[in-house]
Parts: sequence; structure tokens; C-alpha cells
Amino acid sequence: MALYVQKFGGTSVGSVDRIKAVAERVQRFRSEGHQVVVVVSAMSGETNRLIELAGQINDDPTPREMDMLVSTGEQVTISLLAMALHRLGVAATSYTGAQVGIQTDSAHTRARIQKIETDDIRADLDDGQVVVVAGFQGVDEEGNITTLGRGGSDTTGVALAAALGADECQIYTDVDGVYTTDPRVCSAARRLETITVEEMLEMASLGSKVLQIRAVEFAGKYNVPLRVLSSFEEGPGTLIVAEEEESANMEEPLISGIAFNTNEAKLTVLNTPDVPGVALKILGPISDAGIEVDMIVQNVAPTGDYTDFTFTVAKSDFRQTQRILEQQVLPSLGSGEVRGDDRIAKVSLVGVGMRSHAGVATRMFGVLGQEGINIRMVSTSEIKISVVIDEKFLELAVRSLHTAFGLDQQNIRQEG
Repeated sequence: MALYVQKFGGTSVGSVDRIKAVAERVQRFRSEGHQVVVVVSAMSGETNRLIELAGQINDDPTPREMDMLVSTGEQVTISLLAMALHRLGVAATSYTGAQVGIQTDSAHTRARIQKIETDDIRADLDDGQVVVVAGFQGVDEEGNITTLGRGGSDTTGVALAAALGADECQIYTDVDGVYTTDPRVCSAARRLETITVEEMLEMASLGSKVLQIRAVEFAGKYNVPLRVLSSFEEGPGTLIVAEEEESANMEEPLISGIAFNTNEAKLTVLNTPDVPGVALKILGPISDAGIEVDMIVQNVAPTGDYTDFTFTVAKSDFRQTQRILEQQVLPSLGSGEVRGDDRIAKVSLVGVGMRSHAGVATRMFGVLGQEGINIRMVSTSEIKISVVIDEKFLELAVRSLHTAFGLDQQNIRQEG
């Protein structure tokens, strides 16, 4: 007998029929003798509907009241799922985050979990019940309802699995696992049987939307076996593991996947004085405006007197960042010129194999060069290489790199 924590997202519980299908899946696990805790999101579109309602009342509602409002979406789902389980003869009890003892800090709309009380959950499980928990929410020390931010149900699932010492946390979604890249861009993309926590964190941060980053971090910190599965078809999914076991297959690809992000814009401040503190003068006002900066490149002129400072931000922040540079930064520098481009994309190779194999970057640059794709910026880490290219070349770049690094093969990361 195993203990599973199963999380179902909004698409998976998007209608009454889908909630019934989830109940049938849970029933199969119970009939095999397993204990099950189910974490659910609000029905697809419900959170957005509630946010729109709030906007019709007040265009600047307090974070506390927003948490009170949007947390009701999950309350609907847990009760409906418990009813569906009862209909199948499965004993089940539903709980909100507060009722189940998920205690958080008081940062409304972006709270972080501090601890989870598990006594009541364990008692219900020992009594043969399925425990149905509202994801995305908790309660602070003052008894206020809090929410964990977008995608927070993933974090709830992993946190419960860690607190209960579950055998596996299963994330059910509308895809059947983690792929080498987006199949909509590259039809040769393949589902990975396994991927490491490190790789998954990089993939998530670089544009892959399969899992919330905080959930992956939680899984890595508490060594929770995490599996991504489809709600709509049977299959083994993708298992996210702490470390990849050394493979006996010497031809195994060095790269696990290719991530990309088109929500990028590039800005360059040209001909700025190359003096100490210039980076702070450029980025300080941008940070003060709450804008996050991603990649940064600084090129110093041969004379050493001037530098070109280039960085990327989210495309939605492009115009605001441009205004800050022109209206605040350039006057403080006394010179310079701003140029911007919001038609770029970031393409990244991810793989723990980079640690022990040289030449990955050279090979990547060679493939892009052969396709006539110019590289605008480069960023690297131990297990990642990212390049900024013109957005129009995105699909060509992804497909070419996918083939060049052997990711088209059927036998990628096969277990056993």
C-alpha cells in the first residue's frame, strides 16, 4: 500500500464530467489499497471570472479581500469532487486550506507555506477516507485566508506530499509529461521518462509552463518524488528525480530539453561612461519600478572610456522600461542613447550532461550559424546555455537544435 498525493489542475476539473472522471481515477487507486490525498484547483476559468468581478466593484481591491474572494473557487471544486466520490461509494472528506492546517505567512496573494498540520489528514487516511484539499490557499497566524499565487496548487500538492512523507506526488494536467521541447513548435519532440529537479527548474524558469517553479523547488528541498501525468489518457508520465543515475548508455543525449520564451524584449544604452556604478545608475530606477531584468551584457569600447549596456525584460515591461531609461537614466548619465527591440526570443539548451562535456556551446553556435541565425546575446550556467535571437527564427532554431543534439530519437531517458 502506498500513499499518493494527486493534484488536478483547472483544466482537469473544468466541468462536472471531468470532475466525475477524476473521481473514477481516484477510485481506482483506492480499490488497489492505496491511500490518496487529492489537491484540486478551481475549475478552469473560475479564478479569472472572480478577478473580473472584483474589478467591476473596485479597480484596486485590498489583497486580503482578493484572497478571500479567489479562494472560493477551490472550495467549489473540493465539495463537488467529494460528492462525486461519495456517488461511487468512496468515503471522502473535503477541506479548505485553513481547515486542513496549511499555515502561511501574511503576504496576501503571494503567501509562502510555513508549516502543515497533518494529524487530521492522517486520521482520515487511517479511517479509509480520501482527503480532498483545496489547493492554492492557506491561513496566516491571524486566521486570515491567504493564497499562494498563480499555480499555487502545485505547491500545495508537493508541500502536502513532503509533510506526509508520501510515496509520490502526482501532478495531473493536460499534457502527458515533460517534453524535450514544445511539440507545437517541434513535432519531433519526445516525452522524457525522467528529468532531474535541476533540469526541471531551469526548464520552468526559461519558459516551460508544465510546473510551477516553487513546486519544483519544494520537491528538490524535501526529496519528494514528483511525476507529471495526463488527466485525459493513461501513461507513465515523466518522473522528476533528485539526481539522474549514471547511465550505461554512452550515446545518451547531453541535453534534456530545449526551452524558449518569446515574452522577451531587449534594450541597449549606447555610449555610456565606463565608470564605477554605471550599472547601478541604469538598473536602479528599473528595479525601483518593480521591473525584473533577465540577461545582461556589457561591452566596453576599446578605448575604455565608454560602454554599451544591454539587458532584457519581459515584453510587457518594454515600453515602461524604455521611458525610464530616456526620462531618468540618460539625464543622470549625462550621455548615451537608448535602442530597443521587442521582436526577440530566448532559446535555451538544458542538461546536466553539460557539466562533464565540453563543446556544447560551440556546437550550438555552429548549428545556428549554419541556419543563418544571428545570436544577439548569450548567457550560461552549469547546466544551461541561453541565446537571444530574432523572434522570426525561433521555430527554425528549436527544430535545428533538437535534431543536432539527438533529441529526435525515440529512446530518450528511457527507464531501465
